[in-house]
Amino acid sequence: MENNTEGWIKTTCAYCGVGCGVEARPNAQGSLDIRGDKSHPANYGKLCSKGLALGETVGAHGRLLQPQIEGKPHSWERALNHVADKFNQLIEQYGKQAVAFYVSGQLLTEDYYVANKLMKGFIGSSNIDTNSRLCMSSSVAGHQRAFGADIVPGCYEDIELADLVILAGSNLAWCHPVLYQRLRAAKAERNTKVIVIDPRKTASCDIADLHLALKPGSDIALFNGLLAYLSEHNYLNQDYINAHTEGIDSALDTAYRFGDIGSVQATTGLSHSEINTFYSLFARTHKTVTLYSQGINQSSSGTSKVNSILNCHLATGRVGLPGCTPFSVTGQPNAMGGREVGGLANMLAAHMSFDDPEHHQLLSQFWRTDNLSTAPGLKAIDMFDAVEKGEIKAIWIMATNPAVTLPESERINTILENCPFVVVSDCMAQTDTLRHANVALPAQGWSEKSGTVTNSERRISRQRRILPTPGAGKPDWWIISEIGKRMGYPTAFNYRHEGEIFNEYAAMTTLSNDLNHHNQRGSRHHIHPAKSQASSSTPRLLNLQGLINLSPQQYHQLSPQQWPVYLCNQPTTRLLSNGQFLTPSGKGQFIATPFQQPASSPCQQYPLILNTGRIRDHWHTLTRTGLSARLSEHISEPFITLHPLDAESYDLKSGQLAQLSSHYGQACLRVKISQDSHIGHAFAPFHWSNSTTSLGKINSLIGTHRDPLSGQPEFKYTPINLTPVTGNSEAWLVTQAIITKQQFQQYAIENWVLQRIQHGYLYRIISEQMPQQLSIQLQHLLTNTDSVSDPHERPRQHLVIQNHREYRVVHLNDHHIQAASVVTHAQNKLDKDYLYTLLNCPLSDLAVQAILTGQSSPDHQTGRTICACKKVGVHTITQAIKTHQLNSIQGIKHCTQAGSGCGSCLPELQCLLDEANNTVIKHTIDA
Repeated sequence: MENNTEGWIKTTCAYCGVGCGVEARPNAQGSLDIRGDKSHPANYGKLCSKGLALGETVGAHGRLLQPQIEGKPHSWERALNHVADKFNQLIEQYGKQAVAFYVSGQLLTEDYYVANKLMKGFIGSSNIDTNSRLCMSSSVAGHQRAFGADIVPGCYEDIELADLVILAGSNLAWCHPVLYQRLRAAKAERNTKVIVIDPRKTASCDIADLHLALKPGSDIALFNGLLAYLSEHNYLNQDYINAHTEGIDSALDTAYRFGDIGSVQATTGLSHSEINTFYSLFARTHKTVTLYSQGINQSSSGTSKVNSILNCHLATGRVGLPGCTPFSVTGQPNAMGGREVGGLANMLAAHMSFDDPEHHQLLSQFWRTDNLSTAPGLKAIDMFDAVEKGEIKAIWIMATNPAVTLPESERINTILENCPFVVVSDCMAQTDTLRHANVALPAQGWSEKSGTVTNSERRISRQRRILPTPGAGKPDWWIISEIGKRMGYPTAFNYRHEGEIFNEYAAMTTLSNDLNHHNQRGSRHHIHPAKSQASSSTPRLLNLQGLINLSPQQYHQLSPQQWPVYLCNQPTTRLLSNGQFLTPSGKGQFIATPFQQPASSPCQQYPLILNTGRIRDHWHTLTRTGLSARLSEHISEPFITLHPLDAESYDLKSGQLAQLSSHYGQACLRVKISQDSHIGHAFAPFHWSNSTTSLGKINSLIGTHRDPLSGQPEFKYTPINLTPVTGNSEAWLVTQAIITKQQFQQYAIENWVLQRIQHGYLYRIISEQMPQQLSIQLQHLLTNTDSVSDPHERPRQHLVIQNHREYRVVHLNDHHIQAASVVTHAQNKLDKDYLYTLLNCPLSDLAVQAILTGQSSPDHQTGRTICACKKVGVHTITQAIKTHQLNSIQGIKHCTQAGSGCGSCLPELQCLLDEANNTVIKHTIDA
């Protein structure tokens, strides 16, 4: 059922590929109450910090409300006609390759399907690619080489059934927290062994029996060595290899370069003991799951890294069995759905291939088109290169922010600025990409749109409409369909609702798809019937024959379900478990994976290696999580993590700013010092953009080196250099409205970071101006800028407090605080936590007393958020540890509730406990 008598509506989370079930209910504040769906098989009621905060990210705030042409509002009719006419004009003048779509794993399956149909089926080009190219395309290519199709054989229950779980290039605790909870619980219940393979010590290492902190880029050496070890020590499953695979000899010949542990040790930097322990555990543990993600995929040799893992599972017959399989976990809520419908440039649709003439004929008949594309299109980086060269004249960007997320992001911004015609459909009004749009089309956001998503274990779930759409926003499938109609294809895109699109897609998966020589197609789709004919092609496992011709009511009430395959006429979700693959021979393919050095190497000019990735409470480019004050508190600004010896060699201290430079660009980040990384290696998150920071956009530094097969860029290995940044003053500024980059520049303020807080925004500023001068500039800025929600209510009075350490200014209107700033010398580390709750406070409030004294009142001393799920700050936790003499995480949970939500904060809680206990021990020794 989609709802119940209490008003809770079942839907699916908008974030990672776990695909958690959510129950949401509108509340009196205009947002949503959120709780986990206990009946959903992905999460059984659990949610992470981001999922729990979904209700804080909905509504009209910051939304794109009307279609715009060249920045001016227009009607939908005018905007749609303009886009369709422009596309047709450019296609007629330059050919069908002159138009491209760049889409997103944030789209629903129905949106993806219609976009793919319009581009490949009717425009006749394959120049449609997705931001999934940046996160999962190496897995796609690896699956296709080994299995014959992009098949993910794992199920989430395998995590609980395994005796050994290997996390390779996956910080599961932060990037897929609910799966991490399931793994943690399994370990506690059945003593599951956990091995983490990651250059950094991450939160996932909290439950690891072994952490293999290998050198970045050396994964192939490690897994080739494992394959050689399995052969040398007679752990190969010869019966399985002989019956179900091909190519073992070639793969072993390549792997034997690392046939002794010493050679693996030399390449990976791991100890002999660590390598031997890993190899021995893998060899002796039949029920092994290797779960991998971006640390494997985001590499110039990502596809080979994937196949080096798959080789080891094929060699031991551990594919698709309960608790026994390789398992790629996706990064976005519908990356899997996009792959299935054909949203990548090198795919046709529904696991049909450009290489198979029958597939082309089937799809042409099904879509009733004589213009179906015949060859793969341009992958993401190549697509933007073609825009730069003038080969692509128009690009339509849907639900993604490539001006931030693509490598060489400053170059990408220049490319978009110079592109003759850029269309952007998005739900948010302020993104780096939208600034380049000739036409902006307002789309519905999560909680407003309706459709399906497919998660990492191939489970289809519904996203449902819960709230009304602000302004004139429309579903993405509707926008695409209306433009398709206006381009001259009215009958092909005449959909009344998203359920009709899903029915058409489900029917398409059955086209001549005779699994096990039994006709599983069911009745032919009633909208676009295709002639049934015998198939000479290999059957495709993607077959939704049980979901075709759903009634609107059935579609509305569709419950979460994995798409099955049929073995001996019986449905099963255990893909490839019978050893039958989708290759021409029906056998799994071993792939020789020669070790490759990263595409670029450190040098005298750029001696450090930069690794980029996600952090716990943020997502992509902050366009959603950045709306939540709660999620913005844990880590509030972009940073770079350095080993202590590296920090010392560059004369950098914790909290200082450093300028990063690479061959491609620059960024300015706050320094964190930690022994969690190798010497010579650094880490920085990629979430911040030009909309949220002046100088902290990390993808400005990343080059376009990419995997030759998958086209996936190398985000994990960029040579950089560091330079200390010195400033004379530092400021915290809180306002009720966003201040633009241009407004800051008018007052010579060049280095700032934006954070959402309660009732407004907080800016952290570093300046070369002296404190008094900067304080005066900020006063002028606030006096002359619409720094409040209502531009007619600029601050009428201000109160200035200054001493030898700091300048504090409060801006008032009708005895309420509308803005405030604190300016200090750069080296001063003062208490500014009270600013978080200052906006809109009356003068009698204790928070106002805090700004008068420059100290937090006891009521506001919660500190930086540690547990976002339960909104618990560091001061609350440390005070509880001290007051109650706590010595366990369970004690912290009991006293503060911290750690009782998704569990992602548990490693930090342990660190706080260790610090407190070390302090007590030190004091005892000193005494």
